[in-house]
Amino acid sequence: MAIKAQDVKELREATGVGMMDCKKALVEADGDFDKAIEILRTKGQKVAAKRADREATEGAIVTATTDDGAAGVIAEVNCETDFVARNDDFTTFAQKIADALLEARPAGIGEAQAVEVDGRPLADALTDMTGKIGEKVDVRRFEIVEAGSGGTVVDYIHPGAKLGVLVEMTGDGELADAGRDVAMQAAAMNPIAATRDDVPQDLQDKEREIGREQARAEGKPEQILDKIAEGKLARYFKDNVLVEQPFVKDSSMTVQQMLDKGDAGLTRFVRFALGG
Repeated sequence: MAIKAQDVKELREATGVGMMDCKKALVEADGDFDKAIEILRTKGQKVAAKRADREATEGAIVTATTDDGAAGVIAEVNCETDFVARNDDFTTFAQKIADALLEARPAGIGEAQAVEVDGRPLADALTDMTGKIGEKVDVRRFEIVEAGSGGTVVDYIHPGAKLGVLVEMTGDGELADAGRDVAMQAAAMNPIAATRDDVPQDLQDKEREIGREQARAEGKPEQILDKIAEGKLARYFKDNVLVEQPFVKDSSMTVQQMLDKGDAGLTRFVRFALGG
């Protein structure tokens, strides 16, 4: 039967699949719109099955926050190639996933599979997108941050969408601006913790021991090894703890000093780098 161009256009708008595939589906379905959608979905499932074992190491980091800043989400959505990662269909889909995760706030990846994206469970939506673009698409990880009383969640995506940060801010200052500065600092300097209290004890002990062994190898007296080790640990904190790092926009002050000037505080941050 003859397939009208308007029907093909409507099927494309409903599914996002290419015009030629939509036309073929309508021909196979004898013009039945709903049947054509099922044909396209079946095709997507077959493509997804073929791509299931492929490595999906490219993609994008996406974030979303509530209008009041009370909560935010950061997620890593993967595909196989950088070409697809820069495709508008993929980036729009990835952002829809972030928005859906923020609204539903699932406890983990398993629970997230049932979250609705474009009216379909995430697991099915991923299959549909795989069929549409011809590459494996998956959600590798996500994390939701909910601010405590009086707190604000601020997000930042580094140009290229390969790196993103969420920060939870507190205080009476302009938290959006301070939060963006802190998030950019975390993106650029890759700190291991927000404050030294957040540094795992075993890591602190390891750095102390390294400091002692270095001092011992240099022939320093045993009675001052502990003092030297503490000094080296303090320098380690300065390099690796976010609030103790020199502020990238003004190295004459630390991040903590910048926050103090703006009457702001940092509770925590989450940093996702693609593949990290």
